[in-house]
Amino acid sequence: MSEKDPVPQEQRKVELVPHNPEWSRLADQEAKRIRQGLSFPIIGIYHIGSTSIPGIKAKPILDFVMEVEDLADVIAAVDEFKALGYQSKGEFGIPGRQFFTRDTNGQRSHHLHVFQKGHPDIERHTVFRDFLRANPDAAKEYEKLKEKLAKRFPKQSSDYTEAKSDFILSMDEVARYWLESAKQAKKTKD
Repeated sequence: MSEKDPVPQEQRKVELVPHNPEWSRLADQEAKRIRQGLSFPIIGIYHIGSTSIPGIKAKPILDFVMEVEDLADVIAAVDEFKALGYQSKGEFGIPGRQFFTRDTNGQRSHHLHVFQKGHPDIERHTVFRDFLRANPDAAKEYEKLKEKLAKRFPKQSSDYTEAKSDFILSMDEVARYWLESAKQAKKTKD
């Protein structure tokens, strides 16, 4: 546990599997199911994490960021999430987030990070995803790190996640620079 993540995380087996092309379709179906099952306004539901990066190994858990107008709506709708099979974990160490998990057949299958519009983690997650999608070499570098860490922490999912954090933070910086460069190139072209 680190200072930035004071909430103890569950210890689960770390299993990486080859990329499954069905993950994108399954993510779209799940996002639609979530939208239909919740009664408050949703700005967007974005598939993130390694299952959203074609060609790299991932834990077979679909990760999502949901962007909402008002986080109070989410907190008031915990029973609606429960009806969809999601368990509320509260902020789970990140202020301004509501975190939900879903298990399928006794195995973790979904993570749902919910943020109010304007929270910086929305863009951070989606830019990281877009950068890795657009840069296969960086995605493969990330995959190699994940494979190494999965061997080192085969049954300590929180240690595995913590060990990836420095790489992710450095890639966040690279991804932000990449995004700004792309915006500047578009302005120049227009």
